[in-house]
Amino acid sequence: MPWRDGAPCGRGGQAWMPEAALLGALRGLAPEGAGLGWADPRADHALMPGEAVPGAILSRQREFAAGRAAARAALAAFGVPAQALPMGADRAPVWPAGVVGSITHTAGACLAVALPSARCRGIGLDLEEDHPLDPDLWEMVLRPEERAGMTGAQAKAVFCAKEAAYKAQYSVSRTLYGFDGMRVNWRGAAFDAVFTQAVPPFDAGAQVEGQVVRVAGHLLALARL
Repeated sequence: MPWRDGAPCGRGGQAWMPEAALLGALRGLAPEGAGLGWADPRADHALMPGEAVPGAILSRQREFAAGRAAARAALAAFGVPAQALPMGADRAPVWPAGVVGSITHTAGACLAVALPSARCRGIGLDLEEDHPLDPDLWEMVLRPEERAGMTGAQAKAVFCAKEAAYKAQYSVSRTLYGFDGMRVNWRGAAFDAVFTQAVPPFDAGAQVEGQVVRVAGHLLALARL
């Protein structure tokens, strides 16, 4: 299986809250010194001046606000004061100078990770509900050589890995490309997302390393440069 189980969901027969399980799994994946954050996208979270998603429906506004709340918690973990994290022209979060980070969410959970850019050039996080990938998406997500013998659950893990790897490289390349721009090679729970084309400054064949875990009804992937 191209992932491993993440943090346990209970101790002494008593279940953890989902956020504890997700944060525990993320702590096991994140680089040393990284700050982590969690927020519930179904709840209301206050935005700071400069943060907005004009015209968005309520569920999207809540997701956005939860992402900023989780990101501020991640930044606070290594001493960065609370501040606005606006959305850039490319719709990516604008992190404080000297910081790299990533935000991800599903309908019921939002996670964020951040750390000083001196420790990491780029980091990417992806959280997906643990359901098989819709067969209608296979052709878009999977390269032909990735499809042989693939199950729907494995295909979803590839999707999750590619999303995390894309986010990790984007802070460096600022380049959009499709799912076919990377091929995922598995090493147990770990993966190498290999560029199949040049995406400057990355050459074809360059790799982004990461890992996928299965935890609390989700797939969680973290990739880093």
